[in-house]
Amino acid sequence: MPVTVLRFNLVDPEADRQSLARRYAAALEMAAYADGHGITMVQTEEHHGVAGGWLPSPLTFAGAVLGATRTVTVTVCALTVPLYDPLRLAEDIAVLDLTGGGRLVTVAGTGFRPQEYATHGKDWARRGALQDEALEILLAAWSGEPFAYHGRRVRITPRPYSNPHPPLLVGGSSRAAARRAARLGLPFAPGAHLPALETYYHARRAEYGTPGWCLMPARRTVVVHCAEDPDRVWDRYGRHLLHEARSYGSRCPADSPAPVRSAARDAAALRREGVYRVMTPEDCVAFARAEGRRTSLVLHPLCGGMPVAEGQRSLRLFVERVLPRLAPRTGAAAA
Repeated sequence: MPVTVLRFNLVDPEADRQSLARRYAAALEMAAYADGHGITMVQTEEHHGVAGGWLPSPLTFAGAVLGATRTVTVTVCALTVPLYDPLRLAEDIAVLDLTGGGRLVTVAGTGFRPQEYATHGKDWARRGALQDEALEILLAAWSGEPFAYHGRRVRITPRPYSNPHPPLLVGGSSRAAARRAARLGLPFAPGAHLPALETYYHARRAEYGTPGWCLMPARRTVVVHCAEDPDRVWDRYGRHLLHEARSYGSRCPADSPAPVRSAARDAAALRREGVYRVMTPEDCVAFARAEGRRTSLVLHPLCGGMPVAEGQRSLRLFVERVLPRLAPRTGAAAA
């Protein structure tokens, strides 16, 4: 069965306080509905100061999702670790790990927007050094033992639920990120399908003598909206998909590999590209079977300010008409 992801970043360029609060509540309801119905994970992300309200506090939202669910994995992909105080971050993730019984997975990234560093008073030029220090502190802190920190001895409690520490991957699309993961003995999550970088990571692991594995994205990542009538959705709601595609594209460096990238200027062009897809249930099943087990189906029901009711229809249709055909036993249990 392919990995099925329910993605939220809570963007809505037309929201006011009340409608945005309703959108957050709807996302939690959707996560609870997906929980136990065969969805592999709920995924969220982090950006700061972006028009449209792009989620800036993924750990807070992840905690709410963990509280609303019982079994689904909750992934923050990615957390911009250098923006955080590492001791407080160690405490926060430990508490979330205890709250969710080990269901929180954190992908540690450095980000790609200097503006976010400036907003938080961090030095963009030192992002690699800040990342190294923070990851080393997290691993030391989660041991529960005292350790040296800026000239003093500190100890972080409580110990996390997971042993030896909460699930933590190093994200990035550079050799520096791969070396960092290898040196620390942490799994590596490239930002796009980059087999050569995976090879480099394992070679560095061999040099360091460290354990680890690579979470390689599928060759094609497709953002899915499930609907009975794709033409209707593109006509009425294509602007929401376009808003997210253009917003992300305007911030992502041109030379940076990314799993989702679009050059579309209008909804018709976006549809032709095939990165954001409105699929019937039958199309979803055919796509998943054609791509094989290593593909990912990323369902993004509230994409770019998509109306909540339409997002709910998409999710329910996916759960009721797609998942049972990809994994009959899971579908029977969900029914």
